[in-house]
Amino acid sequence: MDTTSTRAHDDVRTAPRALATEAVHAGRDDLARQGLHAPPIDLSTTYPSYDSRGEAARIDAFATTGAEPDGPPVYGRLGNPTVARFETALARLEGTEAAVAFASGMAALSAVLLVRGAMGLRHVVAVRPLYGCSDHLLTAGLLGSEVTWTDPAGVAHALRPDTGLVLVESPANPTLAEVDLRAVAHACGSVPLLVDNTFATPVLQRPAEQGARLILHSATKYLGGHGDVLAGVVACDEEFAGRLRQVRFATGGVLHPLAGYLLLRGLSTLPVRVRAASVTAAELVRRLAADPRIARVHYPRIGGAMVAFEVHGDPHEVIARVGLITPAVSLGSVDTLIQHPASISHRIVDADDRRGAGVSDQLLRMSVGLEDVEDLWNDLDQALSGPFGGAGNCATSHGEPAPAL
Repeated sequence: MDTTSTRAHDDVRTAPRALATEAVHAGRDDLARQGLHAPPIDLSTTYPSYDSRGEAARIDAFATTGAEPDGPPVYGRLGNPTVARFETALARLEGTEAAVAFASGMAALSAVLLVRGAMGLRHVVAVRPLYGCSDHLLTAGLLGSEVTWTDPAGVAHALRPDTGLVLVESPANPTLAEVDLRAVAHACGSVPLLVDNTFATPVLQRPAEQGARLILHSATKYLGGHGDVLAGVVACDEEFAGRLRQVRFATGGVLHPLAGYLLLRGLSTLPVRVRAASVTAAELVRRLAADPRIARVHYPRIGGAMVAFEVHGDPHEVIARVGLITPAVSLGSVDTLIQHPASISHRIVDADDRRGAGVSDQLLRMSVGLEDVEDLWNDLDQALSGPFGGAGNCATSHGEPAPAL
């Protein structure tokens, strides 16, 4: 079994490659010369070494910089070759020097906050809406952080000497509001901008190209893509990656190798899945926007497979009546999911803050999968035709649906 950690600076790649090509080949560049086609899964938690002096030197080096140890692996909490393949691939797709994977998206965000907090930079500037648990983590100060909530135009004014991070999510969960990332990155000055890119994925936008230093993904969603893996990842420069690895080692928020394998496999179809689901989503947006039972449709200008809409009637009845569509939290799977954010994903956010961020009690969030558009529409149509009634004019926010991808 291969135990060589692949890295984003692998010299096999000699020329720029298209995103679709990177999705298939990144993290796998060394397989053919090893006589392998499918990436191996290394489930080892520990590795034998007869050179304890050498081990000591490597551990000292990791403690100093957080760089991946040279040579064979040491221990599963320090790093794993299968997970490293996924990290290499995601860094390539996002256009960053490195990526560090964690056991969940919240573990990844927590590690970022701990890195900055350890430097005495506990103040965070953030723009709502964010994923509900991200909002709660900041608001509750569970990691000792202090947050200032602002709109994108107020970022520069909200910065303080102890500001360690600016956090935005674009398109945002669940309203799909978009942020001008380049403008916000400029307003941040020397403070790192973290962009939660879970909804867009690198298929639709690469925040590093617009000035973001940190790109966060709940890899549970589109990167895995099949609803069977829980993970998070931060794409960033190598210096910050080293600090994240040190926090991961100390706190133990490591990603299991099998999850790393599933994520690498998921990346290979990421562009195909996102583009296909986006075509269907755009068509559903067109139909929902013309439907008198819908009060408002939210869909980002960059497109994508996420749709949010507000109903005139009872949103809980819609959830109760879907048949083909799965009423469940999460998103980014091959099947279509729908949920009521005010009841579930954003329930933990204070009700006034939630509504102030545009998350109304009438809002439903739908993650469009790979089913046929007519089957999905038929299911939505019958779910919307429940006993609650309701009629009126519909508005579409955040621009017209993007062209089919």
